[in-house]
Amino acid sequence: MDCDFCVSALESALRRHGRPEIFNSDQGVQFTSKEFTDTLKDAEVLISMDGKGRAMDNIFIERLWRSVKYEDIYIKEYESVRELLQGLTTYFDYYNHHRSHQSLGHKTPEEVYWECKAAA
Repeated sequence: MDCDFCVSALESALRRHGRPEIFNSDQGVQFTSKEFTDTLKDAEVLISMDGKGRAMDNIFIERLWRSVKYEDIYIKEYESVRELLQGLTTYFDYYNHHRSHQSLGHKTPEEVYWECKAAA
């Protein structure tokens, strides 16, 4: 991967969106290069990297985004960012409040949340 491109993209993101408090990534070469980490340090951004071999940490978010893509984005083929944002808002409402999840005993995330909250 071209680290110059990654640093340029990072600098552009910092200018456009401001400085985040923390930057989390894996230990890919594009994120561990001196140029990339120096850019973050110069902007006073804390750096957090997942340990090597921690790919399983990502599995939950990867499963979520697979569901989002196959159950919503690919089906609807949004034509604008505005449509996409509206569609994702609707989808996540459905995902959290109406869609049962096999891994949650066929309950919704909302149901599991409130059950845990009541038990605490």
